[in-house]
Amino acid sequence: MALEIVRLPVLRDNYVFLLVDRGGRRAAVVDPAVAAPVIAWLEAADCALAVVLQTHHHSDHIGGTPELLRRWPGAEVWAAAADRDRIPFQTRSLADGDRLDLFGRPVEVLAVPGHTRAHLAYVLPAAGDDGPELFCGDTLFAGGCGRLFEGTPAQLLTSLERLAALPPETRVWCAHEYTEANLRFAASVDPANGALQQRIRAVAELRMAGTATVPSRIDLERATNPFLRCRTAALQQATGAQEPVAVLAELRRRKDVF
Repeated sequence: MALEIVRLPVLRDNYVFLLVDRGGRRAAVVDPAVAAPVIAWLEAADCALAVVLQTHHHSDHIGGTPELLRRWPGAEVWAAAADRDRIPFQTRSLADGDRLDLFGRPVEVLAVPGHTRAHLAYVLPAAGDDGPELFCGDTLFAGGCGRLFEGTPAQLLTSLERLAALPPETRVWCAHEYTEANLRFAASVDPANGALQQRIRAVAELRMAGTATVPSRIDLERATNPFLRCRTAALQQATGAQEPVAVLAELRRRKDVF
């Protein structure tokens, strides 16, 4: 069943995503940082909230969920079983490899620790005329990745490489509009990357026009995102490291102070 994906910009640079089943007049929401814009959109569209998908526990991802549950008390909340203490209102506790159904569309759950210890990503495989979709929270960004708050470089590398192995046409719905800043850093460590230079120009045009750069695509990230290129000679030379984990750790260290 086709789902409409609606992107709501909130706070300074967050995105909240609505997955809308128009025929059933129902919707799911991914990482509602705040409730008011979600409530306003759903009520204007005459849709009920059925499911909240949480990728991780940070307040700018779960902050709106309690209010949404007051408005739609029957809604499910999908979240990591390992984060029951930090997402206590979850109703469906998930782990790596779980498979679910969302309005007739399959959803696969991937554990992608690194940014946090219990971070999840949700993958909607291709179905009919709809291509694959990835909702990855703060693990993978357009042109970058999340900070290492709780995990290790080895965990984050494994998580990123799992996401990079998804079909190249997979759309990447990451939770922040960080792309311009991420690409400026990418250019500082991968200056000879022609695909990256082309992307920088394209993103600058989008942002000048007030257009979002999300979603991205997995093939674009593989070609231009330095955190997905830790096994390339260019990034090994730039960081002075050979092992991919060491390359990622050095890239993340540099990005943190860039």
